Amino acid sequence: MKHIFLTGFMGTGKTTISKALREILSCDVIDMDREIERMERMSIPEIFVQKGETWFRQCETSFLEGLKKREGAIVSCGGGVPLRRENVKTMRACGIVVLLTASPETIYERVKDNHDRPLLEQNKTPEHIGELLKEREPYYREAADLEVVTDQKSADEIAIEIKNYLTAVKQCDKVYTRFIFQTDEKEE
Repeated sequence: MKHIFLTGFMGTGKTTISKALREILSCDVIDMDREIERMERMSIPEIFVQKGETWFRQCETSFLEGLKKREGAIVSCGGGVPLRRENVKTMRACGIVVLLTASPETIYERVKDNHDRPLLEQNKTPEHIGELLKEREPYYREAADLEVVTDQKSADEIAIEIKNYLTAVKQCDKVYTRFIFQTDEKEE
């Protein structure tokens, strides 16, 4: 099985959806931020303060490279992962990229009481969230194989939507492989 990379802005449901997907697909979940915290032995806000955002982004890139050698899993990515082209290239090489989206108002409601979001801590408003989303949206969309809106849906509904997509992709791959094989046979 390939990796399933859940991407999107903070508060779009990556962690919650990864747990729901685990129940449906029976595979491991990797929370990239938690793994980086474990490797760096400090929280994300501490990494930002002590080592800087550039260091943190390099940790994300290095972590993705390491996933090439691992068995397929559901990977809950940090919100900035698709901003680097090398990250997108790595994700596409070893999996399917699912973009989770939500409105700025929904995101605000989900993160307003959370203080582990360094990029929002000084300006946690729907307007600021909307500005950041607008900057990141082209990167998110370019990286995505599938986009799922998470507003007003349960985690289970979203997980089923993703599973249905994966099933359809698998069927298309079988048809494509069969078509290529049959075409090659006829040409000989």
